[in-house]
Amino acid sequence: MSTLKEPKGPMPPQTQPKPGLDRDMDPQPRYLNPKYKGADKLKGKAALVTGGDSGIGRAVAVLFAREGADVAVVHLKEEQPDADVVKAAVEKEGRTCLLIPGDVTDPKFCKAAVEKTVAQFGRLDVLVNNAAYQERQESITDITDEQFEKTFRTNIFGYFYLAKAAVAYLPKGGAIINTGSITGLEGNKTLIDYAATKGAIHAFTKSLAQSLVEKGIRVNCVAPGPFWTPFIPSSGDAQQTAQHGADTPMGRPGQPEEAAPAYVFFASDVDSSYITGEVLTLLGGETRAG
Repeated sequence: MSTLKEPKGPMPPQTQPKPGLDRDMDPQPRYLNPKYKGADKLKGKAALVTGGDSGIGRAVAVLFAREGADVAVVHLKEEQPDADVVKAAVEKEGRTCLLIPGDVTDPKFCKAAVEKTVAQFGRLDVLVNNAAYQERQESITDITDEQFEKTFRTNIFGYFYLAKAAVAYLPKGGAIINTGSITGLEGNKTLIDYAATKGAIHAFTKSLAQSLVEKGIRVNCVAPGPFWTPFIPSSGDAQQTAQHGADTPMGRPGQPEEAAPAYVFFASDVDSSYITGEVLTLLGGETRAG
């Protein structure tokens, strides 16, 4: 268990308009992981992280840089204030950060993002599919066709588009890491469309792992439970935000910096060279994943 004093639940009630920003959260999510010491696990490599401006994606970008990687960060234009913060954090680790504003629902943008990363760094070793969209609804009848399509286009179409573009450049020893969710294993009555996409991501991970194993490219998935990110106040009411993660055995939501080492593990062929097609849950003490 972490020796850091992480904020305990319940959290202060709060909401934000979508897409939500780290800077406007109280307390602000922890992402720097000051006790984590880099060991050159990703030295000389280049990574592309979608949704890397805030939340778990931001923490992943910082640790990748601490491990020696240059990092490209895909983010929405509205998230520029958060993206500027992560760029400064990556550069403070001594690495280069390329910001790529755009929407992963567009296959042309996804292809261009991969190509810009390769043009900037001369290579692409790790793809982290992390960008996501969710909107809570009390009933399936409240989910509009537009919401359903946006959720799928962001959460699974975008992963497909980026992986398809990346495999042309990923070398033997390269890695794709997808962000799933506990909802994709257990479901969630107010996140029907979101949970369905996360289940699809888990199956996509296992299928793509089988497809790419002979090329020496590993594909794995991190499936978080409740984490303290802008995703939460921007997709639920203030009281739902306050109670987020409070019912876990640890009594709080996870902090982004607590998730990021799992992504380093899957990105590093030193740590996980014999692991592909896995879904790793991060649940704050829960043991009922599926």
